Amino acid sequence: MSLDQAEEELGVSARQIRRYIAGEAEAPKLVRERVAQIAGQRLSTRSPAKFRFIDLFAGIGGLRLGFEAIGGRCVFTSEWDRWSNQTYRKNFADGDDHLMVGDIRPYSANPALIPDHDLLLAGFPCQPFSLAGISKKNSLGRLHGFADEKQGNLFFEIEAILRHHRPAAFLLENVKHLQRHDRGNTFEVIRRTLHDELGYAIDWRVISSEPWVPQKRERIFIAGFRKDVGFRFDDFDRMLPSRREWPKLGSILQTHNEVDRKYTLTPKLWEYLQAYRTKHEKAGNGFGYSLFGEDEVARTLSARYHKDGSEVLIRQKGTRPRRLTPTECARLMGFEHGARKWHVPVSDTQAYRQFGNAVVVPAVEAIARYMEPSITAVLTADRSREVMPAGRRVLG
Repeated sequence: MSLDQAEEELGVSARQIRRYIAGEAEAPKLVRERVAQIAGQRLSTRSPAKFRFIDLFAGIGGLRLGFEAIGGRCVFTSEWDRWSNQTYRKNFADGDDHLMVGDIRPYSANPALIPDHDLLLAGFPCQPFSLAGISKKNSLGRLHGFADEKQGNLFFEIEAILRHHRPAAFLLENVKHLQRHDRGNTFEVIRRTLHDELGYAIDWRVISSEPWVPQKRERIFIAGFRKDVGFRFDDFDRMLPSRREWPKLGSILQTHNEVDRKYTLTPKLWEYLQAYRTKHEKAGNGFGYSLFGEDEVARTLSARYHKDGSEVLIRQKGTRPRRLTPTECARLMGFEHGARKWHVPVSDTQAYRQFGNAVVVPAVEAIARYMEPSITAVLTADRSREVMPAGRRVLG
């Protein structure tokens, strides 16, 4: 529930509630009993979940949507960005009754504050490892990768939670360049931590979004299981739609009448982008804008799209090209897909940042379906082991 709702239900100030959540103060017995009562009332009206998961560095909830699609229930969310929080809460408001926090570090420092779960999901910050992020940090004389203490080291917050809770499985997501960062040393630290130190059987694969949405977006997904149940990404291609079903941009574009004129580039910006492209073409560089039509597939949508839209501009007859609208971005990332509608309660600038940092939802749904038998196998083995000792005593 929101802090306003919690204040009203518990008769305690928002400030004091935050102290309870952070573990800085112990809630009185009456407050704890009321919380238990509310939780019991809510849970009694919900169908049982196949498994429970937590959503870390959640963004606007793309990973969550993928695993809810196979019957999972989110029991804890962490996302530090206030605007992403706003979008997340808007779209998961119905029946959402778990703890949602900002900074994950107080919880990784004391993982007991996080509810027990079967699966950990985390799209940990990719900027320290992406080519664009590294280039920008180098130009500013800043550190990147694990040397970036603010973002790069957040992987170790995941490690602390995995070490404490030992969930049956996890799925981590990042940019494909993660494998090559620092000549492979960064990825080796991640592999050694997850496999050698924590004992998870892991596999990974770079997966493109192009079979599901009209966008060439590649991300690395690292899956891990507490027991080696033979999970490998080797056969993942069977989850892909038929090649003839791969969509083009026309499938996500709004009609001309639906698009506000504000998304058409101004004459000044269009002149600038053309001159910028000409300048770099003469220098032998590939920098510049990219124009697309209805029968094409877009480049990767980035978090900087709000600046000028140059990586994905849509051709228009008789006038200058335009940016994608936030609604089209929601479709391009698979958040608005089929019967699912996606609410955008924030400014265009924030919406572009959110979609540019997000995962492609149909791709994650395919990964979730592919992982489902292995998740079930680990959980079934756990439950069998819990039952067996009592069964033996009865038989004896």
